[in-house]
Amino acid sequence: MQPTGLALDPVMKTSLITLYGKALDARRSPSLLHDTMAAEAFDKLGADVAALGVSPRMALSAAARARHFDDWAAEFLSRHERATVLHLGAGLDTRVWRLDPGPGVAWYDVDQPEVAEVRRRLYPERPGYRLVASSVTANAWLREVRDDLPALVIAEGLTMYLDPEEGRALFRRVTGHFPSGVIMFDTHNRLAAWGLNRRLRRISRTPMLRWAISDPGELERAIPRLRCTAAVSALAAPSTAALSRALRAVELLTRPVPVLHDAGLYLRYAFDGTAR
Repeated sequence: MQPTGLALDPVMKTSLITLYGKALDARRSPSLLHDTMAAEAFDKLGADVAALGVSPRMALSAAARARHFDDWAAEFLSRHERATVLHLGAGLDTRVWRLDPGPGVAWYDVDQPEVAEVRRRLYPERPGYRLVASSVTANAWLREVRDDLPALVIAEGLTMYLDPEEGRALFRRVTGHFPSGVIMFDTHNRLAAWGLNRRLRRISRTPMLRWAISDPGELERAIPRLRCTAAVSALAAPSTAALSRALRAVELLTRPVPVLHDAGLYLRYAFDGTAR
């Protein structure tokens, strides 16, 4: 694969940054993910690290976040040998290989066509796995997804880039498609989104974060079928604490100030109450 074949538009740049973080983690000891497949993929792409505009420390946070969602996903799959997994905005993530679900799981990775094309060039096919080349907010692709099994919906690193009404509409379609399941995703509160967008304006002159959720109950009120079963500060997640002592100290210092402590949240919702 020729590195010059990669256009660093915002979608591809975000995918490369998270892949870079997992590649860095794979070479650490101890590693959070042990994702040697991600490291090999990043090397194959030959991306210009400087062009990504992210420090190694910042990139490693992607590995900590991925570990948290891997753990939640593994919990769900341990209780549901037959299930459908929707990995929305999958980017260049190798989660299906990290978790290696059994033959009763139908797994769908969904992302923009340009990202899907790079995935096809990087990763092999596997039984029970399908790559869907589409915007997650389009309507048509969900009709191709089997609807008879409990569903695990993972939207890691996605929702904050969606228009709020588009995001809520996506979750309504997904919850209406399956008999029961779990949706898990990360988000920023409004203060964090405002601060990050100020920083992004200085770098790219374009704010990218559009959907902030400060209260997990907001989504329950907008989509009554959803019930929040977990809300974890990104700072308090065990995978984040494993990165450095400095982050553990920040978590302790900000704990009395929820707006700072909960700037980033990992949220999990069940629908129809049959899966937790």
